[in-house]
Amino acid sequence: MTAARSLRQIMATTDVHSALGAHGPLLGHLHQARTDSLLVDCGDFLEGTGYYRLGRGSLERDVLLALYDVVAPGNHGWPHYFEAGLHQRTVCANVVEDSTGNALFRRLRIVDIAGRRTAVTAVLGLQAFNAIPAGQRSAHRVTDPVQVLRELMLAHHHEVDSWVLLSHSGFEQDLRLTEACPFLDVVFAGHCHSEHTGPERVGSTLVLKGQELAVGYAVAELSPEGWVGGTARFPDTWESVLPPGLESVREQIASIDAQLAEPLGPLVAAYRNRPLDRHALLRELADRLRSGLGSEAVVLNETAVRTTPLGEVLTTGDLLTIEPFDNEMVEAQVPPAFRNDPGALLTHLTERAGPLITSPDPLPAGLTSLLTTGYLADTCLGSRSHPAGLGLGSAIRSILTNGDNQ
Repeated sequence: MTAARSLRQIMATTDVHSALGAHGPLLGHLHQARTDSLLVDCGDFLEGTGYYRLGRGSLERDVLLALYDVVAPGNHGWPHYFEAGLHQRTVCANVVEDSTGNALFRRLRIVDIAGRRTAVTAVLGLQAFNAIPAGQRSAHRVTDPVQVLRELMLAHHHEVDSWVLLSHSGFEQDLRLTEACPFLDVVFAGHCHSEHTGPERVGSTLVLKGQELAVGYAVAELSPEGWVGGTARFPDTWESVLPPGLESVREQIASIDAQLAEPLGPLVAAYRNRPLDRHALLRELADRLRSGLGSEAVVLNETAVRTTPLGEVLTTGDLLTIEPFDNEMVEAQVPPAFRNDPGALLTHLTERAGPLITSPDPLPAGLTSLLTTGYLADTCLGSRSHPAGLGLGSAIRSILTNGDNQ
């Protein structure tokens, strides 16, 4: 992909989460940057908005194949990285087939950046791997990234002048990883969903991260003193001029935009004309679900929903932004080890899924089952569950509109 281009720098995005749009600056800016930049993504390009839910990943796949040179897999959209075209573009050194230990992806790419042979590799953090839905990763496992990176360096040190890592592990994890792998020149971070973007130096290694959700990017280039870099926002005024090969993308976006604009009902006063407070929404939802369905307890993770500015009317786009992952509610058994220790249960779930909302609060001892999302049940509880016959999105819609137009 890079033979006809003279590359002087590397530009990295991360955690775009399907934040695409006909008038967004991402596509046009990346298209222009391709003339002299190796374009890479650090994972989670897919899932997170109505563009993914309605387009089922075809839009994101077309963008990745048309604009990007190297892609690291993230925990979101895991099956898509095995699709024929995208699999050829994907690099990851430390995820293997469980039964054989064989690498699931190409382990590195070697490209010429400003006259230096540069190895570009990627790793997936343990927490990120465990966040992949259990059924999607059941035949896979993740290995120690430090050991894998050291092995790669020993095997290829005579072939390359620089080492660049795309990491879907989290910024703090990457700082620790860099201390153990001082031969790395640049680490582009992902997965952390924080405002911390760097750049930071760990010894001679540059660690940095672009802003998520298509807001910004990170860039690194060679200088006489070595690799230098920084972060920037995509310019709001960028003209989204796309090549002929991406006209189909513009058409897909326009078609989905029309579906996202469909009204679902007037918002209730408490949520109207303000940014959504997801904590308050999930608190109200958890209490209503417990009383309405007669469950022993309800446990929801805040990361199951996202905030967005709301107006007078709830649209399909609003709802798919708030609940982008199509979660189904299930009644799940509480593992015996946690039934009389609700504190340990919450610690276990929080470590894997982030902040939680529970009803009742605090949870009582003696719980044998709870109402939660299928994701939490499968990924964090590993327990048998049965469907509650209710989607999280439809439950949220009922809260926000008092059931209007259902």
